[in-house]
Amino acid sequence: MRPLARFAVTLLAAAALCLYGAAMCMAQEPATGAASAPPQKPAQSDSAGAPALKLTLQDALARARKNSVAFQSALTDSAIARQDRFQAAGALLPSVTYNNLAWYTQLNKTSSPIFIANNAAHEYLSQANIHESIDLAGVSSFRRTAALAAAAKARAEIASRGLVVTLVQDYYSVAAAQQKVVSAQKAADEGDRFLKLTQDLEHGGEVAHSDVIKAELQANERRRGLQEAQLSWLNARLDLAVLIFPDFNENFEVTDDLHAPAPLPTLGEVQQQAARDNPDVRAALENARASGFDVTGARAGYLPSLTVDYWYGIDAPQFAVNGPGGVSNLGSSAAATLNIPIWNWGATQSRIKQAQLRRDQAKRELSLAQRKLLAEIKSLYSEAETALNELGGLDRSAQLAEESLRLTTLRYKGGEATVLEVVDAQTTYAQSSAAYQDGAVRYRVALANLQTLTGVLTTP
Repeated sequence: MRPLARFAVTLLAAAALCLYGAAMCMAQEPATGAASAPPQKPAQSDSAGAPALKLTLQDALARARKNSVAFQSALTDSAIARQDRFQAAGALLPSVTYNNLAWYTQLNKTSSPIFIANNAAHEYLSQANIHESIDLAGVSSFRRTAALAAAAKARAEIASRGLVVTLVQDYYSVAAAQQKVVSAQKAADEGDRFLKLTQDLEHGGEVAHSDVIKAELQANERRRGLQEAQLSWLNARLDLAVLIFPDFNENFEVTDDLHAPAPLPTLGEVQQQAARDNPDVRAALENARASGFDVTGARAGYLPSLTVDYWYGIDAPQFAVNGPGGVSNLGSSAAATLNIPIWNWGATQSRIKQAQLRRDQAKRELSLAQRKLLAEIKSLYSEAETALNELGGLDRSAQLAEESLRLTTLRYKGGEATVLEVVDAQTTYAQSSAAYQDGAVRYRVALANLQTLTGVLTTP
C-alpha cells in the first residue's frame, strides 16, 4: 500500500500545482485585457451619433471673441468711449430747441399785471431758439474724450490679444492631451506585452519570479498613467468648451496640427512691429494726451466764454400768428453774453493743480509702459527662441526613447538585459513623449505671447 499511497500523493500535488497555475493565469488575464482596450473619448453632451464639430484655431478664436465676457466688456467700454466723443463734439455745435410757454398773471385795479416783469394777464411764448456757446473748455473736453476713446480702443486690443494667448494655450493643450493619451496607451500596451513576456520566460525557467513582479508593477503604473492622461484630456476639453461655446458643448474636435511648422520671426521684425502696434504703449500715450487736455480745460476757467442766442416766434397776449387788427405776432430777437471770470476763491487754480498731478502720473505710466515693452520684447522673444530650440531636441529624445525601448526589450528576450533596464526604458519613453507634447504647447504659447506685443499671430 505504501507505493500506492506515494503515487496518490504525487497525483494530488500535481493537480494542486495545475490548479494554482490556472488561477494565476486567470488572475492576470482581466488586467491585461483591460489595459489593451482603446482609450475612451470623454462623454459627449450631444445626442448620440451627432457628428463632432471640427474646429480650427481661427474658428475657435472667432467663437471665443463672441463668447468671452471680459473681451466683450472691453469692446463695450470702447463703444461707450466713442459715444462720449460724439457727445462732446455735439456740444461744440449750435443746438436748436423750440420753447412753448403760457403765463397767467393776476391784475390790479388798473387792469395791469401785478408783477412788473410780466407784460399782460395772458402771455404766450412759442419760439425756436438757436443756442451756441463758445468756450475753450468745450474744445479741450472734445479732445480729451477723443484721446480717451483711442485709449479705450487700445485696451480692447489688449483684451483681444490676451484672449488669443488663453485660446492658444487651451486649444493646443487639448491637442497635446490627446497625443499624450495615445502615447500612454502605447506605454500601457507595452507594459502588458512585457508582463506577458516575463511570464512566458518564467514558465520556461529562463527568468526569476522577481522579474514578473517588477513587470507587473510597471504594467500597473502604466495603466494608472493612461487613466491620468485620459482625465487630463477631458479637463482640457472642458476648459476649451467653456471658453468658446455659449452653451455647454463637448462634441467637437481640434483639427490644427500641434507639430505643424510655425516660424519664429526675427528679433528685428518683432521690435519694429511692437514699436508700431503695441496697444499697451498706445493706451498709455492716449491717457497722457487726455491728461494734457485736462490741464488745458482747467486753465480755460481763467478765460471769458461767449454765449449767443437767437429766437424766432411769438411772445404775445394771444396764442396766434396774428393779433387783433391783423397785426403779426411773429418776430425775432438775439442776445450775446460774454462771461468774464473775476474771482472764485482759488477753485480754478485748484482744478489746474489736480489736472497737472494727473498729467504727471500719466507721463510716468507712459514711461513705465515703454520700458516694460523693451524688457518684454527681449524676455518673450528669448522664451520663444528657447522653446523652439528645445523642441527639436525633445522630438529627437522621444524618437530615441522609443527605439531604446524596442532594442532593450529585444535584448531582454535574448537574455542580455535585465528587467530593470526594460522598466527604465519604458519610463524614459513615457516621460520623453509627454515632454515633447508639453514642449510643443510651450512654443505655441510663446508665439501667442509675442503677438501681444506685435499683433501678429503665427498660425500654421
